[in-house]
Amino acid sequence: MAAQALPAAAQSGGPQALIQNALGEGQRFEAGAVTELARALSRRPFAPPPNDLPEPFAGLSYERYVAIRALPTGRIWHGENRGFVVEPLPRGFVFTTGVSLFTVEDGQIRRVVFDKSRFDFGGLAVPPNAPDPGFSGMRLESVAGGQPFEFALIQGATFFRAAARGQNFGIVARGLVLKAAEVRGEEFPIFRAFWIERPVPGTNAIVVNALLDSESVAGAVRMTFRPGEATIVDVETTLFPRVALEHVGIGGMGAAFLFGPNVRRGTEDIRPAVYDASGLSMLNGQGEWLWRPLNNPDTLQTSAFMDDNPRGFGLIQRERDFAHFQDDAQRFERRPSLWIEPIGDWGQGSVQMIEIPSDSEINKNILAYWRPRAAMAAGSEITLSYRQFWSWTPPDRPQLATVWGTRSGRAGSGRRRRFLVEFGGDGLAAPIPDLRATLTASPGTILNHRVWAYPDRKTVRVAFDLDPGNENASEMRLVLQSGAKPLSETWLYRWTP
Repeated sequence: MAAQALPAAAQSGGPQALIQNALGEGQRFEAGAVTELARALSRRPFAPPPNDLPEPFAGLSYERYVAIRALPTGRIWHGENRGFVVEPLPRGFVFTTGVSLFTVEDGQIRRVVFDKSRFDFGGLAVPPNAPDPGFSGMRLESVAGGQPFEFALIQGATFFRAAARGQNFGIVARGLVLKAAEVRGEEFPIFRAFWIERPVPGTNAIVVNALLDSESVAGAVRMTFRPGEATIVDVETTLFPRVALEHVGIGGMGAAFLFGPNVRRGTEDIRPAVYDASGLSMLNGQGEWLWRPLNNPDTLQTSAFMDDNPRGFGLIQRERDFAHFQDDAQRFERRPSLWIEPIGDWGQGSVQMIEIPSDSEINKNILAYWRPRAAMAAGSEITLSYRQFWSWTPPDRPQLATVWGTRSGRAGSGRRRRFLVEFGGDGLAAPIPDLRATLTASPGTILNHRVWAYPDRKTVRVAFDLDPGNENASEMRLVLQSGAKPLSETWLYRWTP
């Protein structure tokens, strides 16, 4: 049930005044209230947030900043046995944009006020009269069943991370992607305020409502978190464009990919691989499973996988063995996969992936999202919903053989490249008399195409050389078949020099 339109008195002043007058301290919180607030906000020009971070919080190093933690008693709902606690995060380091934090308790809105006595500043000298730095986001922790674990971090722009039990953070989700990799520059929306609904004991669910804002659009985002062996997040986003939006990304996510067996260009590292996710997985509207290994190219690459009503996509970490990464500190094998399951029909569009050259493992140089084909008109209202699975293994998986690895290296002199793609799965456990690997390259020529089947290991390995000629890019496609029947997901790869 939608909330009533905001009264005129609540629509005056800047964004913070609008928030306080409509959904601030002491106000009633109703279903749809943040959506109505976003609609009102969209009718006025975007106002950039102030850059007013006070000392001693301005200019903090990363080490100084992460040493600041709320005391156990400073966490919201500490000791109430609600299954969750929330840690407010003060501004500092690169997190200079302030957000308003509110709780919703018995339908009443309460502002979360910064209180220095509730924090351990890790040796940072904070004078007694230091001004309030404000908040930049929050951590969410599950404390149910006596086994607490931190499962979500919401901080910076519209970025948030989540993880399943036993995992560490890796992939970064985005509330909204705008104009990614465009020459005119990407636009980064921000969250201006959060309303955290007090969780009901025993439900294992916590709801965070957010007000989104940017030059081009205002919006409301409602996120319901359910942590566990897989952490599930239901996301409902309602957008109110100020201008026509031609390049919008829904279900956006970013990951770091520095190098791996398929690309080690210019790398001198004691580790065999460094990445948050190994590939982009897609289940398109026609029921075809696609797998695109990630790359760290020399030049920025954009790929678009056209679709109609996608059934799912995500950045997936398939390597779960420590030996694959040999990194005692980062433990990339514990990074979550993130799978997006659309709710309802999303229509025509494409899963878009951007691969950005990077020489640092802290850069999230891979960006993937759903880009609707139709532009969003100024003054319109668009609602899209989806479910996120932050997990060890995505809930939707091919019943076919999957790609277990992609390797690439030089193939003699010239520009030729040699590839080896390994497929694995129970369906390969018995000999397949009519097994064949259907492989194409456009442009380019495939040479020395060979297939080895190992039923005892439930694997099939396909090796081949690519001769690109004078071309600077080649799109390759490979699938195992038995007659006309597919035995594997479809391997896709873009070669660039």
